[in-house]
Amino acid sequence: MSQTVRGRFAPSPSGRMHLGNLFSALLAWLSVRSAGGIMVLRIEDLDPDRCREEYAVQLADDLRWLGLDWDEGYQAGGPHAPYRQSQRTASYAAAFHTLQERGLIYPCFCTRAERLAASAPHLGQGQGAYGGKCRSLTPRQREELSACRHPSWRLQVPDQTAAFQDGLQGAYAENLLRGCGDFILRRSDGVYAYQLAVVCDDADMEITQVVRGRDLLSSTPRQLYLYQLLGRKAPQFCHVPLLLSEDGRRLSKRDGDLDMGALRERCTPQALLGRLAYLAGLLPLPEPVSAAELIPLFSWEQVRKEDVTLSDTSDAF
Repeated sequence: MSQTVRGRFAPSPSGRMHLGNLFSALLAWLSVRSAGGIMVLRIEDLDPDRCREEYAVQLADDLRWLGLDWDEGYQAGGPHAPYRQSQRTASYAAAFHTLQERGLIYPCFCTRAERLAASAPHLGQGQGAYGGKCRSLTPRQREELSACRHPSWRLQVPDQTAAFQDGLQGAYAENLLRGCGDFILRRSDGVYAYQLAVVCDDADMEITQVVRGRDLLSSTPRQLYLYQLLGRKAPQFCHVPLLLSEDGRRLSKRDGDLDMGALRERCTPQALLGRLAYLAGLLPLPEPVSAAELIPLFSWEQVRKEDVTLSDTSDAF
């Protein structure tokens, strides 16, 4: 008997959703609905400095406006509650202590990468491999440094390659030590890092399929290594193209003219979905269509792999 597909959309409530968020949400939703699966909406609000409840309420309303419903999660409840990362720290703490007891993590007193650790990493954020400066500190050095500041905690990775088959992009492999180096699991302020939280969440919620932007492709080897260490089953990954602005930037929440507030003022849900489906390769023309009408048209074989520069599409949203 085949396994029920369980997919998720996991936005961060740090601002209004933009066109790139919607593109990933639509493809995640279509992949689940075309398989008769279960859709989960999880709120990734790890970072208390950036995330607000008003944005979470707003993004749920925007998804409903588009016709992208969900079966479990934020505002819906379900058997794997809570569905907000800010309420799931007990799960992260348990995984953290498991790794700590096995001697796999160590304190780090470097500060450069800490600010971004609680958020999903994106292209262009300077994610060079960590050189392991604090890995070889002596107990006395760690004690002296701890007197000055609280450390973050890193997972020590081996010199080995993690490889997997992406459902859209194909084969991908990365040497953990040279590709990313030891990575942060908990910030110095006690906030758990995205890489640990997302693995715990997807495992606890029995997610079988993760559909997300291609900018997170390089995070997958780290997450697969965590799944391995924690003895949890990894989902299938599908990394979808990014929507790029005219100057080649990945769309972000600073692109106000392409956020949901502006889009709802000048587009119907059907018009917006039709344009997104066209950009994905599911429609030959950007014609209005409902979310339900797209379900029988969906297949991963049709979804384009390459990023989309909006100026190249003749699509003025």
